[in-house]
Amino acid sequence: MTIAITDVVLRDAHQSLFATRLRLDDMLPIAAALDDVGYGSLECWGGATFDACIRFLGEDPWLRLRELKKAMPKTPLQMLLRGQNLLGYRHYADDVVERFVERAVKNGMDVFRVFDAMNDPRNMKAALQAVRSHGAHAQGTLSYTTSPAHTLQTWLDLTEQLLETGVDSIAIKDMSGILTPMAAYELVSEIKKRFEVRLHLHCHATTGMAEMALLKAIEAGVDGVDTAISSMSATYGHPATEALVATLAGTEHDTGLDILKLENIAAYFREVRKKYHAFEGQLKGYDSRILVAQVPGGMLTNLEGQLKQQNAADKLDQVLAE
Repeated sequence: MTIAITDVVLRDAHQSLFATRLRLDDMLPIAAALDDVGYGSLECWGGATFDACIRFLGEDPWLRLRELKKAMPKTPLQMLLRGQNLLGYRHYADDVVERFVERAVKNGMDVFRVFDAMNDPRNMKAALQAVRSHGAHAQGTLSYTTSPAHTLQTWLDLTEQLLETGVDSIAIKDMSGILTPMAAYELVSEIKKRFEVRLHLHCHATTGMAEMALLKAIEAGVDGVDTAISSMSATYGHPATEALVATLAGTEHDTGLDILKLENIAAYFREVRKKYHAFEGQLKGYDSRILVAQVPGGMLTNLEGQLKQQNAADKLDQVLAE
């Protein structure tokens, strides 16, 4: 079975690596090359990008979406939607959720990954139903975490509830990089055994387990995975696209993606990334503290930036411990 690749370079990669600061002007020159790769989808909107466009970049997030759709007409565009919170920090009324989704589809969005940080399906229901009513792809999400209350049955029950709500696929979202390879194999295997559903896996590289988790999930039957182009991967981010493509080449899971096309894209972002050095996180390599602290990769560079603004950059260890 061919594995579908979603590259997150235009959204979660820069959110994780340099606090969501990548500008549209640095996306558009490489958009045609990204569109030509043959990705299953490209994540380019949602998450913290809406806020960052307005708060830090002076950009119109809706214009960003329209321009990216115009520049990448062949590849489905994907976003991360916070369920009833949309792209904000509080719950919104159902009619606001419906209208937001309608406008997002109208402006070019194809795939909506809908999640709730508390894994409450009630907070995903309105958004998922709105997505399907407007003819887009509704992806329900399991926000993976570990605790005495989170067992295999927890995830199976949530999957069943999301399927009852109505979804086109399910994503396992390991935003902190704490999904072990063996747990990934078990979770994917059991979901696939019990339900007829397309399954996708998103992992962060923070703790060093992500590549192994992806590979075990692929062995267990996952349909698609998230990666980031190599020059925008690792640390707080994601496994490198090229590494996975090379790993699966010539196997039954061959992605069909061209390494040479990917290298040209990596070379572009290698240069672009230099502009954003001031926003880079401290991490070099992996951070095993996150196995306990469980802070999402997409939060860490933003957290570091906020501490720096308060002249408290040296307090990161204490914050993680707390």
